[in-house]
Amino acid sequence: MITKRIYLDHNASAPLVPAARAAMLDALEIDANPSSVHGEGRQARRLVEEARRAVAALVNAKAEHVVFTSGATEAATTLLTPGWTMGRSPLAFSRLYVSAAEHPCLLSGGRFAPDAITILPVLESGLLDLAALSDALKAHDRSKGLPLVAIHAANNETGVIQPVDAIGALARAAGATLIVDAVQAAGRIAVDISSGYGDFLILSSHKIGGPKGAGAIVGASDLMMPGALVRGGGQEKGHRAGTENVAAIAGFGAAARIVREGLAAIHDVEALRDAFEEAVLELIPDAEIHGRGAPRLPNTVFFTIPGLKAETAQIAFDLAGIALSAGSACSSGKVGPSHVLKAMGKGEDAGALRVSIGARTGPDDLDAFKTALGKIAQDGPWQNRGQTAKQ
Repeated sequence: MITKRIYLDHNASAPLVPAARAAMLDALEIDANPSSVHGEGRQARRLVEEARRAVAALVNAKAEHVVFTSGATEAATTLLTPGWTMGRSPLAFSRLYVSAAEHPCLLSGGRFAPDAITILPVLESGLLDLAALSDALKAHDRSKGLPLVAIHAANNETGVIQPVDAIGALARAAGATLIVDAVQAAGRIAVDISSGYGDFLILSSHKIGGPKGAGAIVGASDLMMPGALVRGGGQEKGHRAGTENVAAIAGFGAAARIVREGLAAIHDVEALRDAFEEAVLELIPDAEIHGRGAPRLPNTVFFTIPGLKAETAQIAFDLAGIALSAGSACSSGKVGPSHVLKAMGKGEDAGALRVSIGARTGPDDLDAFKTALGKIAQDGPWQNRGQTAKQ
């Protein structure tokens, strides 16, 4: 019998790392506003700037090109806007190009009007259809404004890693600006914005073991910037008004340092992911591992058990003491068909289970998962393959 809870949902939110918790507690001892010029204010400012340098180092950026936000959704909404500036001059983007498999914060289009958004297809593998992107950018009417391309580096459900370098080459050739949602990629694979890996990155603290409530926009440069979403004071050089959340930002910075150091051991995580995958296929031979033919994050397995609704299996795992996901955790209490699988051609009602692990996941967690999955495989009424339920 499982006597402790097993957490296999790191893509939804990674457990808070001890260093981040400690940094937050230390920050909470400082009462001052980081914009104040007295000693206490300068102490708070120092924590913010130390975190800024740590977050920049995670993606090989310059610290002055990091803008802190309340999270990735705010960062995306800030970046996805027709109105930008190049220095003091206005810069207009007339159309946004996103894939059908994006996280909702990109798929919703931010501040673009719905009729100014082009949804691009993905292949059955989950990879962006590069030919479709190329054709769309070639057809773009530059007389109305510039093209803006937004793509995730790695999918939050399947873990499929997009060919960002190839996407960036197409974008540059068309004079487009490329926004890369690196929320799931940062800390799990190498991300280097200095090498042409997009013009702007979106990061989230709680996906890398920091606290919820902090995120960042990271630019390759600061020559061009989107119009501010949150306006008021001059915080974050005027790009995001509001007193900085010092404790959350300090925790974000501490987590960034930890995951950057942990990138060297990412192959150990990948080996454990493969063991989870092997367990699925051993116990459910006709299970489908989504995105298996494409490069994937080293921590993610997204699989469908034929004839069994994903949410039903999720409940069974939860009752067995194991927390995993039936798709993404985009909205409170939402469980249902995956728009990512639909985009991959798996059908309107397709669903799957997601196992996403981290550095603290171990063999005991794998054993508990196998025990729970084995019970589902043995006891489930769905086993009559000829009568696959269409629930």
